[in-house]
Amino acid sequence: MSREPDLVIGVILNGVTGRMGAHQHLRRSLLEIRRQGGAPLPNGRRAQVRLLLVGRNPEKLAALAAEAGGDVRWTTDLHAALSDPEYSVYFDAQTTDRRAAALRQAIAAGKHVYAEKPVALTSAEALDLWRAAHAAGLGNGVVQDKLWLPGLQKLQHLVASGFFGRLLSVRGEFGYWVFDGRDVPAQRPSWNYRREEGGGIILDMFAHWRYVLDRIVSPVRAVCCVGATHLAERWDERGQPYACTAEDAAYAMFELDGGVIATINASWCVRVRRDDLLVVQADGTLGSAVAGLRRCWIQPAPATPRPVWNPDVDQPLDFFDSWIELPDQRPYDNAFKVQWEAFLAHVAVGAPFPWTLLEGAKGVQLAELAHQSWRERRWVEVPDLAPELSDGHKAP
Repeated sequence: MSREPDLVIGVILNGVTGRMGAHQHLRRSLLEIRRQGGAPLPNGRRAQVRLLLVGRNPEKLAALAAEAGGDVRWTTDLHAALSDPEYSVYFDAQTTDRRAAALRQAIAAGKHVYAEKPVALTSAEALDLWRAAHAAGLGNGVVQDKLWLPGLQKLQHLVASGFFGRLLSVRGEFGYWVFDGRDVPAQRPSWNYRREEGGGIILDMFAHWRYVLDRIVSPVRAVCCVGATHLAERWDERGQPYACTAEDAAYAMFELDGGVIATINASWCVRVRRDDLLVVQADGTLGSAVAGLRRCWIQPAPATPRPVWNPDVDQPLDFFDSWIELPDQRPYDNAFKVQWEAFLAHVAVGAPFPWTLLEGAKGVQLAELAHQSWRERRWVEVPDLAPELSDGHKAP
């Protein structure tokens, strides 16, 4: 018996010439989905993708389209792209300060929308985007890639299985040394360090911390944060010095549901001596775990050593020896690609997709409240961000 024909979903990719857009979303996600024969759907069919690349640099766009091959098109005219009925999905990976306006245009054009985070500069603007997409009956979502990283998936399984007993605390360390660009090229674009262009590590990373804590550990209820601009001057892509107007480090505490305390340090001015660029440790009454991006180690209570404090002699214990690494019990695909497949299934057949623009608004909200905490030097409560809509429907 012949298989039903594949669905074809046209996807507009805006901002695809940037690092994340080109590598994670185009090359490692959508082109891989094309190579594997489409995204699998719950009904047994597959969704193929037709791509239209949008950006401001025609030379880069033409090169990416040629690399992609096939029927991949490109344009510098966003209005024309949104007017094309062959493309029903709009994806945005532009710089943060351009994202909300383009998403609003796409929603007005009747496109399903999917976006990198943060989805907007303010939570009010992000919430308005979700309201508009929801009212129009359009599929909508925000990238929350770290939920599909192998290390954090293993950590999530441990939490769900009750491995920790009563969970007490979570500690996260994120970051690396981003060169200032004077003698060694910087690994991040200069706009990241300009507040007026949507830069700053709080807006960039607290959107991640919100969904990691909410979905893997427990919902965030309060935040206390201090930010810092450790390097006041950097050099841009043209080799010109510029003043940094956004913070390059943030040190935060969070109160979570159930009495769990979380602390997360994030810095682009730290030299790494830990297991990975992001390491999350969770401690509970029955055991502890340490997760990196891909690996995860556990120490159950019966295997916990009994250290004795004595600063006058070398420490006799090797504290790494008593940890057990969890095996990969199944294959793990690229985190961005996995979420893309889920969004395509949502658009194609209405498969569940809980990572909506409302979740993106929650991430922006946490960043705003962290800035408020830093400015006012105090703890700030995190209120519920699930408003009633005009039709009486409550956000999921």
